[in-house]
Amino acid sequence: MTSLEPLFCSIDDFCQVFEPQWQQQLLASKQRRRRRPRSLSLSEIMTILIAFHQSHYRNFKYFYLINVRHHWRRAFPRAVSDQRFVEWMPSTLVPLCVYLQHCYGQCTGISFIDATSIKVCHNRRISQHRVFEGHAARGKTSVGWFFGFKLHLVINDHGELLNVKITPGNTNDRKPVVELLKGLSGKVFADKGYVSQALAQYLQEEYDVRLLAKPRRNMKNHLMLWRDKVLARKRALIETVIDQLKNISQIEHSRHRSPANFCVNLLCGLIAYCHQPKKPSLQLD
Repeated sequence: MTSLEPLFCSIDDFCQVFEPQWQQQLLASKQRRRRRPRSLSLSEIMTILIAFHQSHYRNFKYFYLINVRHHWRRAFPRAVSDQRFVEWMPSTLVPLCVYLQHCYGQCTGISFIDATSIKVCHNRRISQHRVFEGHAARGKTSVGWFFGFKLHLVINDHGELLNVKITPGNTNDRKPVVELLKGLSGKVFADKGYVSQALAQYLQEEYDVRLLAKPRRNMKNHLMLWRDKVLARKRALIETVIDQLKNISQIEHSRHRSPANFCVNLLCGLIAYCHQPKKPSLQLD
């Protein structure tokens, strides 16, 4: 319970401000629908979803039945059945998107950008897959082909998320760079997949952001400051963050049954990482 209370307080403070504004916007756009009162509040539902990604469980059903319904029954006395709770999960998609932006860190002038694959099924079952038909795509990374999406993310030197974006698996890594780096400043270090003179020049002129990408083997090396050269070698920091997102926060698995629940699972995993007390860091002085 000691780790659950700070998480709930943070989410509940956010929901108290967000829910009235959200309902007012739905009224103005005439999109409001009939809403029956639920036994669990929005902040309680979001807390349970995010807490799952902070736990050691690998299956949400067992986490809900064992941890929530049994160990946390005093914290959630009005918890519903697991099937009913799964039906409520898509309704948290918009609040989770806004809350994730609330959890972003501050730009320190030193950032790292990279993309990773989010597989939704095994390569042998691509022809039989129907859940993400029309959404996911077949892509290729340095380790081989996959079917699913790409997660593009930017972090600072403290390991905090600055921005994220999800695209189909066949999207070029350089395509969402401009949107990801809006509002940032300083230097951004990337791998050779982001090499583009036109893109680097555009970011320098329009946003005062300097993109430093590792040159390819057939390219000539350019002069670089000693400090920038050392920081470029520390690009493994973002790979460590990606590893924790996949192995600790569980943002990737092949058991999804709807695109909405896939997005909820991904957002909760990212938020769970943001609430992680100790993150990978360069510890620069």
